[in-house]
Amino acid sequence: MKKDIKIPEVSGVEMAIVLEHNEVHKTDDWNVYIINKKNIAIEMVVIVSQGFSETKTTSVFRKKIDLLPGNSIAKIELIQPDLFALDNRFQVTFFENNTLQDKTFTFKKNTIKESNLQIIQPFNKKGVIIS
Repeated sequence: MKKDIKIPEVSGVEMAIVLEHNEVHKTDDWNVYIINKKNIAIEMVVIVSQGFSETKTTSVFRKKIDLLPGNSIAKIELIQPDLFALDNRFQVTFFENNTLQDKTFTFKKNTIKESNLQIIQPFNKKGVIIS
Protein backbone atom coordinates (compact mmCIF):
# COMPACT_ATOMS: atom_id res chain seq x y z
CA MET A 1 0.00 0.00 0.00
CA LYS A 2 2.73 2.48 0.94
CA LYS A 3 4.49 1.90 -2.36
CA ASP A 4 1.38 3.17 -4.16
CA ILE A 5 1.47 6.55 -2.43
CA LYS A 6 3.38 9.12 -4.44
CA ILE A 7 4.87 11.89 -2.34
CA PRO A 8 6.08 14.71 -4.57
CA GLU A 9 9.36 16.41 -3.74
CA VAL A 10 8.83 20.07 -2.93
CA SER A 11 10.98 22.61 -4.75
CA GLY A 12 10.70 26.33 -5.35
CA VAL A 13 9.50 27.10 -1.83
CA GLU A 14 11.88 28.53 0.77
CA MET A 15 11.79 29.92 4.29
CA ALA A 16 13.85 32.92 5.40
CA ILE A 17 14.50 34.67 8.68
CA VAL A 18 15.28 38.29 7.85
CA LEU A 19 16.61 41.16 9.96
CA GLU A 20 14.53 44.29 9.31
CA HIS A 21 14.39 47.74 10.84
CA ASN A 22 11.00 48.63 12.29
CA GLU A 23 10.49 52.37 11.74
CA VAL A 24 7.45 52.54 14.03
CA HIS A 25 9.16 51.08 17.10
CA LYS A 26 12.73 52.04 16.13
CA THR A 27 13.93 48.45 16.61
CA ASP A 28 15.67 45.80 14.53
CA ASP A 29 13.26 42.86 14.26
CA TRP A 30 13.68 39.33 12.99
CA ASN A 31 10.82 38.23 10.73
CA VAL A 32 10.05 34.84 9.21
CA TYR A 33 8.95 34.71 5.57
CA ILE A 34 7.82 32.06 3.13
CA ILE A 35 9.07 32.55 -0.43
CA ASN A 36 7.26 31.07 -3.43
CA LYS A 37 9.80 30.97 -6.26
CA LYS A 38 7.44 28.99 -8.48
CA ASN A 39 5.78 30.63 -11.48
CA ILE A 40 2.40 29.43 -10.25
CA ALA A 41 0.42 30.14 -7.11
CA ILE A 42 0.24 27.75 -4.20
CA GLU A 43 -3.01 27.48 -2.28
CA MET A 44 -4.23 26.74 1.22
CA VAL A 45 -0.76 27.18 2.69
CA VAL A 46 -0.61 26.09 6.33
CA ILE A 47 2.56 26.72 8.34
CA VAL A 48 3.01 25.16 11.77
CA SER A 49 6.04 26.41 13.68
CA GLN A 50 7.65 25.44 16.95
CA GLY A 51 10.99 25.90 18.68
CA PHE A 52 12.47 22.98 20.57
CA SER A 53 15.54 21.50 22.26
CA GLU A 54 16.09 18.50 24.50
CA THR A 55 14.78 20.42 27.51
CA LYS A 56 12.59 23.21 26.10
CA THR A 57 9.66 23.49 23.75
CA THR A 58 7.79 26.60 22.66
CA SER A 59 4.09 26.75 22.03
CA VAL A 60 2.89 25.86 18.54
CA PHE A 61 2.11 28.71 16.14
CA ARG A 62 -0.11 28.20 13.09
CA LYS A 63 -0.55 30.47 10.08
CA LYS A 64 -2.80 30.01 7.05
CA ILE A 65 -2.44 31.74 3.72
CA ASP A 66 -5.29 31.18 1.26
CA LEU A 67 -3.26 32.01 -1.84
CA LEU A 68 0.44 32.77 -2.30
CA PRO A 69 0.93 33.97 -5.90
CA GLY A 70 3.84 32.79 -8.00
CA ASN A 71 7.14 34.58 -7.38
CA SER A 72 5.95 36.21 -4.17
CA ILE A 73 6.63 36.32 -0.44
CA ALA A 74 4.54 36.44 2.72
CA LYS A 75 5.50 37.39 6.26
CA ILE A 76 4.72 34.59 8.67
CA GLU A 77 5.72 35.84 12.11
CA LEU A 78 8.05 37.91 14.22
CA ILE A 79 10.63 35.71 15.95
CA GLN A 80 12.48 36.66 19.12
CA PRO A 81 16.30 36.27 19.09
CA ASP A 82 16.09 34.22 22.32
CA LEU A 83 14.58 31.44 20.20
CA PHE A 84 17.73 31.17 18.05
CA ALA A 85 19.21 28.97 20.81
CA LEU A 86 16.56 26.39 19.88
CA ASP A 87 15.91 24.43 16.71
CA ASN A 88 13.05 26.21 14.94
CA ARG A 89 10.86 23.98 12.77
CA PHE A 90 8.39 25.20 10.15
CA GLN A 91 6.12 22.53 8.67
CA VAL A 92 4.65 23.84 5.41
CA THR A 93 1.70 22.16 3.71
CA PHE A 94 -0.02 23.47 0.58
CA PHE A 95 -1.79 22.58 -2.65
CA GLU A 96 -0.10 22.99 -6.01
CA ASN A 97 -2.24 22.07 -9.02
CA ASN A 98 -4.64 20.21 -6.72
CA THR A 99 -1.80 18.09 -5.34
CA LEU A 100 -1.01 18.18 -1.64
CA GLN A 101 2.61 19.12 -0.92
CA ASP A 102 4.47 19.07 2.38
CA LYS A 103 7.94 20.12 3.47
CA THR A 104 9.61 20.73 6.82
CA PHE A 105 12.20 23.49 7.19
CA THR A 106 14.39 23.50 10.30
CA PHE A 107 16.66 26.35 11.31
CA LYS A 108 19.15 24.56 13.56
CA LYS A 109 20.02 26.10 16.92
CA ASN A 110 22.61 28.88 16.90
CA THR A 111 22.73 29.10 13.08
CA ILE A 112 20.97 32.45 12.97
CA LYS A 113 23.86 34.70 13.90
CA GLU A 114 25.86 37.54 12.42
CA SER A 115 28.50 35.30 10.80
CA ASN A 116 25.84 33.33 8.87
CA LEU A 117 23.86 36.29 7.54
CA GLN A 118 23.74 36.91 3.81
CA ILE A 119 21.86 39.30 1.56
CA ILE A 120 18.57 37.63 0.68
CA GLN A 121 16.66 38.46 -2.48
CA PRO A 122 14.02 39.74 -3.04
CA PHE A 123 14.36 41.56 0.31
CA ASN A 124 17.83 42.98 -0.27
CA LYS A 125 18.27 42.55 3.50
CA LYS A 126 20.42 40.32 5.69
CA GLY A 127 19.12 37.01 6.90
CA VAL A 128 19.28 33.22 6.72
CA ILE A 129 17.44 31.17 4.11
CA ILE A 130 16.58 27.47 3.78
CA SER A 131 15.49 25.76 0.55
